[in-house]
Amino acid sequence: MTAPAQKPGLHPRNKNAAGYDFAALTAVAPGLVKYVITTKAGTPGIDFANPAAVKAFNRALLALHYGIKGWEIPAGYLCPPIPGRADYIHHAADLLATCNKKTIPTGAGVRVLDIGVGANCVYPLIGAAEYGWQFLGVDIDETALANAQMILGKNEQLTGMIELRHQPVWENIFTGLLRSGENFELSMCNPPFHNSPDDVHAVSQRKWNNLNKPGAKKGAVQQPRLNFGGGGTELWCNGGERAFVKNMIEQSSGIPKRVMWFTSLISKAENVEHIEAALKKAKVVDSRIIAMAQGQKQSRFVAWTFMGNGDREKWRRERWQSSAHFTPSPAPAPTPTDDAAQP
Repeated sequence: MTAPAQKPGLHPRNKNAAGYDFAALTAVAPGLVKYVITTKAGTPGIDFANPAAVKAFNRALLALHYGIKGWEIPAGYLCPPIPGRADYIHHAADLLATCNKKTIPTGAGVRVLDIGVGANCVYPLIGAAEYGWQFLGVDIDETALANAQMILGKNEQLTGMIELRHQPVWENIFTGLLRSGENFELSMCNPPFHNSPDDVHAVSQRKWNNLNKPGAKKGAVQQPRLNFGGGGTELWCNGGERAFVKNMIEQSSGIPKRVMWFTSLISKAENVEHIEAALKKAKVVDSRIIAMAQGQKQSRFVAWTFMGNGDREKWRRERWQSSAHFTPSPAPAPTPTDDAAQP
Protein backbone atom coordinates (compact mmCIF):
# COMPACT_ATOMS: atom_id res chain seq x y z
CA MET A 1 0.00 0.00 0.00
CA THR A 2 1.46 3.37 -1.01
CA ALA A 3 1.79 6.15 1.53
CA PRO A 4 -0.94 8.80 1.32
CA ALA A 5 0.00 12.01 -0.44
CA GLN A 6 0.86 14.97 1.75
CA LYS A 7 -2.12 17.25 2.23
CA PRO A 8 -1.28 20.56 0.54
CA GLY A 9 -0.56 23.42 2.87
CA LEU A 10 -0.50 21.73 6.26
CA HIS A 11 2.38 22.57 8.58
CA PRO A 12 5.25 20.05 8.35
CA ARG A 13 4.85 19.13 12.04
CA ASN A 14 1.12 18.55 11.67
CA LYS A 15 0.40 14.89 12.47
CA ASN A 16 -2.08 14.82 9.58
CA ALA A 17 0.27 16.29 6.98
CA ALA A 18 0.71 12.89 5.31
CA GLY A 19 -3.01 12.12 5.26
CA TYR A 20 -5.23 10.01 7.51
CA ASP A 21 -4.42 6.48 8.63
CA PHE A 22 -7.91 5.03 8.92
CA ALA A 23 -6.67 1.64 10.12
CA ALA A 24 -4.99 3.31 13.10
CA LEU A 25 -7.91 5.68 13.67
CA THR A 26 -10.51 2.93 13.81
CA ALA A 27 -8.23 0.80 16.00
CA VAL A 28 -8.24 3.43 18.78
CA ALA A 29 -11.80 4.59 18.10
CA PRO A 30 -14.01 1.72 16.92
CA GLY A 31 -17.02 4.04 16.89
CA LEU A 32 -15.60 5.62 13.73
CA VAL A 33 -15.95 2.41 11.71
CA LYS A 34 -19.61 2.90 10.79
CA TYR A 35 -18.84 6.33 9.30
CA VAL A 36 -15.96 5.28 7.05
CA ILE A 37 -16.84 5.41 3.36
CA THR A 38 -14.96 4.67 0.14
CA THR A 39 -14.20 7.81 -1.83
CA LYS A 40 -14.34 8.14 -5.61
CA ALA A 41 -10.58 7.63 -5.61
CA GLY A 42 -11.09 4.26 -3.90
CA THR A 43 -9.55 5.38 -0.61
CA PRO A 44 -11.19 5.42 2.84
CA GLY A 45 -12.76 8.67 4.00
CA ILE A 46 -15.78 10.11 5.75
CA ASP A 47 -18.74 12.22 4.68
CA PHE A 48 -17.78 15.66 5.97
CA ALA A 49 -21.36 16.83 5.53
CA ASN A 50 -22.46 14.41 8.27
CA PRO A 51 -22.09 16.05 11.73
CA ALA A 52 -22.03 12.68 13.52
CA ALA A 53 -19.24 11.45 11.24
CA VAL A 54 -17.22 14.63 11.81
CA LYS A 55 -17.54 14.30 15.58
CA ALA A 56 -16.47 10.64 15.52
CA PHE A 57 -13.57 11.53 13.23
CA ASN A 58 -12.40 14.29 15.59
CA ARG A 59 -12.65 11.95 18.56
CA ALA A 60 -10.46 9.43 16.75
CA LEU A 61 -7.87 12.05 15.68
CA LEU A 62 -7.56 13.38 19.23
CA ALA A 63 -7.23 9.87 20.64
CA LEU A 64 -4.66 8.67 18.11
CA HIS A 65 -2.40 11.70 17.92
CA TYR A 66 -2.77 13.38 21.30
CA GLY A 67 -3.88 10.61 23.67
CA ILE A 68 -7.17 12.33 24.54
CA LYS A 69 -9.82 10.08 26.09
CA GLY A 70 -13.57 10.61 26.28
CA TRP A 71 -13.75 13.69 24.02
CA GLU A 72 -17.36 14.73 23.56
CA ILE A 73 -19.29 17.94 22.91
CA PRO A 74 -22.97 18.74 23.49
CA ALA A 75 -25.34 18.98 20.54
CA GLY A 76 -25.19 22.36 18.86
CA TYR A 77 -21.61 23.21 19.84
CA LEU A 78 -18.73 23.80 17.47
CA CYS A 79 -16.96 20.66 16.30
CA PRO A 80 -13.67 22.05 14.94
CA PRO A 81 -11.53 20.57 12.15
CA ILE A 82 -8.61 19.14 14.12
CA PRO A 83 -5.85 19.43 11.45
CA GLY A 84 -6.59 23.12 10.91
CA ARG A 85 -6.60 23.86 14.64
CA ALA A 86 -3.32 21.98 15.05
CA ASP A 87 -1.81 24.12 12.29
CA TYR A 88 -2.59 27.28 14.25
CA ILE A 89 -0.77 25.79 17.25
CA HIS A 90 2.30 24.85 15.17
CA HIS A 91 2.55 28.21 13.40
CA ALA A 92 2.16 29.98 16.75
CA ALA A 93 5.02 27.84 18.08
CA ASP A 94 7.15 29.01 15.17
CA LEU A 95 6.24 32.60 16.04
CA LEU A 96 7.51 32.11 19.59
CA ALA A 97 10.68 30.54 18.19
CA THR A 98 11.51 33.84 16.47
CA CYS A 99 11.92 35.27 19.98
CA ASN A 100 13.99 32.34 21.25
CA LYS A 101 16.93 32.03 18.85
CA LYS A 102 14.87 29.88 16.44
CA THR A 103 14.07 27.28 19.11
CA ILE A 104 10.47 26.63 20.09
CA PRO A 105 10.05 27.27 23.83
CA THR A 106 8.33 24.28 25.45
CA GLY A 107 7.18 23.09 28.82
CA ALA A 108 5.20 24.62 31.66
CA GLY A 109 7.17 27.89 31.49
CA VAL A 110 5.13 28.81 28.41
CA ARG A 111 1.61 30.02 29.20
CA VAL A 112 -1.06 30.45 26.55
CA LEU A 113 -4.38 32.30 26.84
CA ASP A 114 -7.21 30.78 24.77
CA ILE A 115 -9.99 33.31 24.23
CA GLY A 116 -13.22 31.40 23.59
CA VAL A 117 -11.99 27.95 24.56
CA GLY A 118 -15.41 26.47 23.79
CA ALA A 119 -16.90 23.15 24.76
CA ASN A 120 -14.33 21.36 22.58
CA CYS A 121 -11.23 22.74 24.40
CA VAL A 122 -9.25 21.90 21.28
CA TYR A 123 -6.35 24.38 21.44
CA PRO A 124 -5.35 23.50 25.02
CA LEU A 125 -5.65 19.76 24.30
CA ILE A 126 -3.34 19.96 21.29
CA GLY A 127 -0.94 22.56 22.65
CA ALA A 128 -0.42 20.75 25.94
CA ALA A 129 0.21 17.43 24.14
CA GLU A 130 2.52 18.84 21.46
CA TYR A 131 4.59 21.33 23.44
CA GLY A 132 3.79 20.91 27.13
CA TRP A 133 2.44 24.47 27.31
CA GLN A 134 0.14 25.58 30.12
CA PHE A 135 -3.22 27.04 29.09
CA LEU A 136 -5.87 29.32 30.51
CA GLY A 137 -9.09 28.75 28.55
CA VAL A 138 -11.71 31.50 28.82
CA ASP A 139 -15.33 31.58 27.69
CA ILE A 140 -18.56 33.45 28.36
CA ASP A 141 -20.59 30.23 28.04
CA GLU A 142 -20.68 28.33 31.32
CA THR A 143 -22.16 25.22 29.67
CA ALA A 144 -19.22 25.12 27.28
CA LEU A 145 -16.78 25.47 30.16
CA ALA A 146 -18.48 22.66 32.07
CA ASN A 147 -18.09 20.35 29.08
CA ALA A 148 -14.44 21.33 28.65
CA GLN A 149 -13.89 20.54 32.33
CA MET A 150 -15.53 17.14 31.81
CA ILE A 151 -13.00 16.37 29.07
CA LEU A 152 -10.11 17.41 31.30
CA GLY A 153 -11.45 15.21 34.09
CA LYS A 154 -11.09 12.17 31.83
CA ASN A 155 -7.46 12.93 31.00
CA GLU A 156 -5.30 12.80 34.09
CA GLN A 157 -2.15 13.57 32.06
CA LEU A 158 -3.47 17.13 31.69
CA THR A 159 -3.79 17.78 35.42
CA GLY A 160 -2.29 21.16 36.23
CA MET A 161 -1.73 22.04 32.57
CA ILE A 162 -5.11 23.56 31.65
CA GLU A 163 -7.20 25.99 33.71
CA LEU A 164 -10.67 27.20 32.70
CA ARG A 165 -12.19 30.57 33.61
CA HIS A 166 -15.56 32.24 33.06
CA GLN A 167 -15.67 35.73 31.52
CA PRO A 168 -19.08 37.05 32.63
CA VAL A 169 -19.13 40.31 30.63
CA TRP A 170 -20.03 39.80 26.98
CA GLU A 171 -18.31 42.96 25.73
CA ASN A 172 -15.07 42.15 27.51
CA ILE A 173 -12.30 40.13 25.90
CA PHE A 174 -9.18 41.04 27.87
CA THR A 175 -10.68 43.75 30.06
CA GLY A 176 -11.00 42.59 33.65
CA LEU A 177 -9.83 39.07 32.78
CA LEU A 178 -6.29 38.68 34.10
CA ARG A 179 -5.40 38.33 37.76
CA SER A 180 -2.46 39.92 39.51
CA GLY A 181 0.86 38.50 38.31
CA GLU A 182 -0.59 36.61 35.33
CA ASN A 183 1.44 36.92 32.12
CA PHE A 184 1.24 34.92 28.92
CA GLU A 185 3.59 34.20 26.04
CA LEU A 186 0.70 33.94 23.63
CA SER A 187 -3.02 34.51 23.26
CA MET A 188 -5.09 32.59 20.71
CA CYS A 189 -8.62 33.06 19.46
CA ASN A 190 -11.07 31.56 16.98
CA PRO A 191 -13.43 34.56 16.77
CA PRO A 192 -17.09 34.42 15.78
CA PHE A 193 -16.83 34.84 12.03
CA HIS A 194 -20.32 35.95 11.07
CA ASN A 195 -22.41 39.08 11.52
CA SER A 196 -25.82 37.42 12.04
CA PRO A 197 -27.66 34.08 12.06
CA ASP A 198 -28.63 34.75 8.43
CA ASP A 199 -24.96 34.89 7.49
CA VAL A 200 -24.42 31.53 9.19
CA HIS A 201 -27.28 29.99 7.19
CA ALA A 202 -25.90 31.42 3.92
CA VAL A 203 -22.51 29.81 4.53
CA SER A 204 -24.20 26.51 5.33
CA GLN A 205 -26.18 26.77 2.08
CA ARG A 206 -23.01 27.37 0.04
CA LYS A 207 -21.30 24.35 1.61
CA TRP A 208 -24.22 22.12 0.73
CA ASN A 209 -24.30 23.51 -2.81
CA ASN A 210 -20.63 22.61 -3.19
CA LEU A 211 -21.29 19.11 -1.85
CA ASN A 212 -24.40 18.66 -4.06
CA LYS A 213 -26.47 17.72 -1.01
CA PRO A 214 -30.31 17.52 -1.11
CA GLY A 215 -30.78 20.90 0.56
CA ALA A 216 -28.82 22.55 -2.24
CA LYS A 217 -31.97 22.72 -4.34
CA LYS A 218 -34.54 25.39 -3.62
CA GLY A 219 -37.57 23.97 -1.85
CA ALA A 220 -35.86 20.72 -0.94
CA VAL A 221 -37.27 18.87 2.08
CA GLN A 222 -33.83 18.33 3.58
CA GLN A 223 -32.34 21.70 4.52
CA PRO A 224 -28.64 22.51 4.80
CA ARG A 225 -27.01 21.91 8.16
CA LEU A 226 -23.70 22.90 9.67
CA ASN A 227 -21.39 19.91 9.56
CA PHE A 228 -19.18 21.47 12.23
CA GLY A 229 -22.06 22.78 14.35
CA GLY A 230 -21.71 25.86 16.48
CA GLY A 231 -23.98 28.00 18.63
CA GLY A 232 -24.67 31.73 18.56
CA THR A 233 -21.71 32.97 20.59
CA GLU A 234 -19.35 30.70 18.66
CA LEU A 235 -20.44 31.62 15.15
CA TRP A 236 -21.69 35.20 15.10
CA CYS A 237 -21.60 38.55 16.84
CA ASN A 238 -22.59 42.08 15.83
CA GLY A 239 -20.06 43.16 13.24
CA GLY A 240 -18.67 39.65 12.77
CA GLU A 241 -14.99 38.78 13.08
CA ARG A 242 -13.85 42.21 11.87
CA ALA A 243 -15.54 44.00 14.77
CA PHE A 244 -14.55 41.30 17.26
CA VAL A 245 -10.85 41.38 16.38
CA LYS A 246 -10.79 45.19 16.28
CA ASN A 247 -12.26 45.17 19.79
CA MET A 248 -9.66 42.61 20.80
CA ILE A 249 -6.86 44.85 19.50
CA GLU A 250 -8.24 47.87 21.34
CA GLN A 251 -8.52 45.96 24.63
CA SER A 252 -5.06 44.40 24.21
CA SER A 253 -3.57 47.90 24.34
CA GLY A 254 -4.73 48.02 27.96
CA ILE A 255 -2.45 45.07 28.89
CA PRO A 256 0.50 45.65 26.51
CA LYS A 257 3.14 43.89 28.60
CA ARG A 258 1.00 41.07 30.00
CA VAL A 259 1.02 39.06 26.75
CA MET A 260 4.04 38.81 24.44
CA TRP A 261 2.12 37.94 21.25
CA PHE A 262 -1.60 38.46 20.78
CA THR A 263 -3.06 36.42 17.91
CA SER A 264 -6.39 35.63 16.27
CA LEU A 265 -7.60 33.61 13.33
CA ILE A 266 -8.92 35.66 10.40
CA SER A 267 -11.33 33.74 8.20
CA LYS A 268 -12.10 36.39 5.60
CA ALA A 269 -9.26 37.83 3.53
CA GLU A 270 -11.19 41.07 2.98
CA ASN A 271 -10.98 41.78 6.71
CA VAL A 272 -7.16 41.87 6.77
CA GLU A 273 -6.77 45.48 5.64
CA HIS A 274 -9.27 46.70 8.24
CA ILE A 275 -7.51 44.78 10.99
CA GLU A 276 -4.13 46.13 9.87
CA ALA A 277 -5.57 49.64 10.14
CA ALA A 278 -6.73 48.89 13.69
CA LEU A 279 -3.25 47.64 14.58
CA LYS A 280 -1.71 50.85 13.26
CA LYS A 281 -4.19 52.90 15.29
CA ALA A 282 -3.29 50.91 18.42
CA LYS A 283 0.42 51.68 17.77
CA VAL A 284 1.59 48.09 18.08
CA VAL A 285 5.35 47.57 17.88
CA ASP A 286 5.19 44.64 15.47
CA SER A 287 2.46 42.74 13.61
CA ARG A 288 2.33 39.84 11.18
CA ILE A 289 -0.20 38.09 8.97
CA ILE A 290 0.71 34.39 8.98
CA ALA A 291 -0.74 32.33 6.13
CA MET A 292 -2.10 28.82 6.59
CA ALA A 293 -3.86 26.34 4.32
CA GLN A 294 -5.72 23.06 4.63
CA GLY A 295 -6.36 21.40 1.31
CA GLN A 296 -7.91 24.06 -0.92
CA LYS A 297 -8.97 26.26 2.00
CA GLN A 298 -6.81 29.31 2.60
CA SER A 299 -6.66 30.76 6.09
CA ARG A 300 -4.47 33.00 8.20
CA PHE A 301 -3.97 34.46 11.61
CA VAL A 302 -2.89 37.90 12.72
CA ALA A 303 -0.26 38.39 15.41
CA TRP A 304 0.73 41.61 17.15
CA THR A 305 2.89 42.72 20.04
CA PHE A 306 3.53 45.87 22.04
CA MET A 307 6.99 44.62 23.02
CA GLY A 308 10.17 45.63 21.25
CA ASN A 309 13.11 43.30 20.71
CA GLY A 310 14.67 44.30 24.03
CA ASP A 311 11.50 43.53 25.98
CA ARG A 312 11.14 40.17 24.22
CA GLU A 313 14.74 39.23 24.95
CA LYS A 314 14.30 40.14 28.62
CA TRP A 315 11.13 38.01 28.70
CA ARG A 316 13.02 35.08 27.13
CA ARG A 317 15.85 35.24 29.65
CA GLU A 318 13.56 35.52 32.66
CA ARG A 319 10.91 32.94 31.70
CA TRP A 320 12.14 30.47 29.12
CA GLN A 321 15.69 29.64 30.12
CA SER A 322 14.43 28.35 33.45
CA SER A 323 11.50 26.40 32.01
CA ALA A 324 11.61 22.62 32.24
CA HIS A 325 12.70 20.79 29.11
CA PHE A 326 9.78 19.08 27.42
CA THR A 327 9.93 16.33 24.82
CA PRO A 328 6.58 15.28 23.37
CA SER A 329 6.09 11.56 23.76
CA PRO A 330 3.96 9.38 21.48
CA ALA A 331 0.29 9.74 22.35
CA PRO A 332 -0.94 6.81 24.43
CA ALA A 333 -3.64 4.89 22.64
CA PRO A 334 -6.86 4.62 24.66
CA THR A 335 -8.40 1.19 25.01
CA PRO A 336 -11.03 0.49 22.35
CA THR A 337 -13.74 0.31 25.01
CA ASP A 338 -13.28 4.06 25.64
CA ASP A 339 -14.88 4.78 22.30
CA ALA A 340 -16.89 1.74 21.34
CA ALA A 341 -20.03 2.83 23.16
CA GLN A 342 -20.03 6.34 21.65
CA PRO A 343 -22.80 7.14 19.16
